[in-house]
Amino acid sequence: MDAFDPQRRSFSVDADSLGLTQLPPSASAQMNTTHQGYVLAAAEGETLIHFRDRGAIVIKASPATGSDQLALGTQQIMRGSGIPIHRHLHMDEAFYVLEGSGRFLLNDVPHTFEKGATIFIPRNAWHGFQNPTHELLLLWIVPPPGLEAFFRETCTAPGTPSKQLTREQIHEIALKYGTEFR
Repeated sequence: MDAFDPQRRSFSVDADSLGLTQLPPSASAQMNTTHQGYVLAAAEGETLIHFRDRGAIVIKASPATGSDQLALGTQQIMRGSGIPIHRHLHMDEAFYVLEGSGRFLLNDVPHTFEKGATIFIPRNAWHGFQNPTHELLLLWIVPPPGLEAFFRETCTAPGTPSKQLTREQIHEIALKYGTEFR
């Protein structure tokens, strides 16, 4: 069967597809070639562990890898933790739901979503996720970049202790990258 066959749409969630491995040296060298483009395998990217729920964040594209206009990655959101209501002052944001379901709030209007849903958030729109019964795996994209820098400053590499940040410190860091929490 051809790799581009539209009938092949399965998605497998395991440690490799979540990117829970470190970036191999060969991929790192390939990605540092500015404006040349690259292809990452499922397990490649910069993996961080979220400060709030210990879910994996994998940064796949950012200015650090030659993408000056957008950042892209995945975020695992552990069951019941959600994403607090916030807004991005300078960037649009889009999500594709790879796994899971829940409720999405956009400017205080609730929307249910499930695997396969696409969510678009224009800049300055208040939004957040609730996932009381399912773990989520989201693909995110933000133009211009900035979200990935927030993750780098607040999250940690796998196997290292979580940063002990207060709510006020997190809000201050978020504002540096054009994000405001309610």
